[in-house]
Amino acid sequence: MPPSAHDDAAPSPSSAPSSVPPALPGRSGARWLILGVICLAQLTVILDNTVLSVAIPSLTVDLGASTADVQWMINAYSLVQSGLLLTAGNSADRYGRKKMLAIGLALFGLASLGATLATSPGMLIAARAGMGVGGALLVTTTLAVVMQIFDDAERPKAIGIWSSVSSLGFAAGPLIGGVLLDHFWWGSLFLVNLPVAVLALCAVVALVPESKSPGAEQPDPLGAVLSMIGMVGVVFAIISGPVDGWLSGKVLVSAAVGGAGLALFALWELHTPHPMLDMHFFRNRRFIGAVSGGILVAFGMGGSMFLLTQHLQLVLGYGPLEAGLRMAPLAVTVVLINFTGLGARLLPRLGTPGMIVSGMSLLAAGLVLIATLGGSGYGGMLTGLIVMGAGVALAMPAMANAVMSAIPPAKAGVGAGVNGTLMEFGQGLGVAVLGAVLTARFQALLPAVAAGAGSLAAALARTGAEAERTVVHDAFAAGIRTGQLTGAVAVFLGGLLAAVLLRRAERVSGEPSGPAAEGAVAAAE
Repeated sequence: MPPSAHDDAAPSPSSAPSSVPPALPGRSGARWLILGVICLAQLTVILDNTVLSVAIPSLTVDLGASTADVQWMINAYSLVQSGLLLTAGNSADRYGRKKMLAIGLALFGLASLGATLATSPGMLIAARAGMGVGGALLVTTTLAVVMQIFDDAERPKAIGIWSSVSSLGFAAGPLIGGVLLDHFWWGSLFLVNLPVAVLALCAVVALVPESKSPGAEQPDPLGAVLSMIGMVGVVFAIISGPVDGWLSGKVLVSAAVGGAGLALFALWELHTPHPMLDMHFFRNRRFIGAVSGGILVAFGMGGSMFLLTQHLQLVLGYGPLEAGLRMAPLAVTVVLINFTGLGARLLPRLGTPGMIVSGMSLLAAGLVLIATLGGSGYGGMLTGLIVMGAGVALAMPAMANAVMSAIPPAKAGVGAGVNGTLMEFGQGLGVAVLGAVLTARFQALLPAVAAGAGSLAAALARTGAEAERTVVHDAFAAGIRTGQLTGAVAVFLGGLLAAVLLRRAERVSGEPSGPAAEGAVAAAE
């Protein structure tokens, strides 16, 4: 078991030798070319998390899909992917990251072809599940390869670019889907994956050096099964809650099975001699700080995107494509800050705690601006989106780097699996919690004629007079505003918590954290 797993403050890789493999000495251009290939594959995976939502009307007509079919078409991908992230990362460490990356690309491409040729809802659901398997391998191995091929000086910028691609994918999914559906049939949403997968697979085989954990560890099949059961159960409950009700039998049973699976997974990992995830990492303040902050960044991103979509369409009256275009400034800001290397240049000055405090404060401030200035028009919302983008650009790469730095380099795949799991869980939690806040506030402000309605459409259907409809719209807008302000408070407090834990871990290990980090965290401590 690695020493850092037991220590309260693990040694940082910043004090260790660079991990650039012998295959790429002096070839900086080759490393950045590999990063470009990795980011292209990563973008495709992230897009397929969101792009299908705009195709629901076409799928309903062309495939004769029911509402339940459509839900499974959308959710099969994220459920399989989230359930396999830890297993995929562990497999990459054990059997080779290049090998798993190539397998992931091949599976993703073949499953995309199957989705394109699907003639029934069942075929499309099965293809989406297959894409989830490939996606889990890609999400974990792309970040693990980044950690292996870049040295300590280049790694912050590389992780920043990798993180920016994730943000770009979430924001651009509905927009790209709308453009494709305006000109082609729904199968084009998956057909575009094929040339990307083939190109990336050829580049991986030719350029990416192989790396894997030097230890000859035995597989942990029971841990893999328990982690899948736990994550799928919890994520399915989070996905189903807003649709079926949080106290419905399906949601409660799923949550109970998921919680029991995760508890058994933790117990098993503590006692097996060859664990997938060394649970002693959770004694490390650096790891705990990164984990808590990562969940809250994803919470803010997932919840805010959920609320923003409804804000633009149901409050301000934009169509799906128009709403997607108006959300683009957030992603553009993230891309500009990290692709220009601004975030990477700030990291040595602010330190990881300072970057986290700054980024999550900006993310919270952006949510507040949207809640207070975006109610009547897009101008105020635009300012908030840009501020949010700046916050995500600073916080998300710092979080990913902190998670990966708290885990030994030999476990880079597992670290990437943890990071991906945090993102999936945090985003789902953000949608669930802020969606519940929106619903509670909305229902509390409804007029008597629409009391008890569970949605804006249902409330409007019960009203007749224009004055009543205005009250209903105002109640919905107030619910969104309350959800955004709640998210802002949670993100800000989470940033302080993460920064405090990381700063204390750095004090124990004697690491420098940047001049700005000292003052930024002092008040919270």
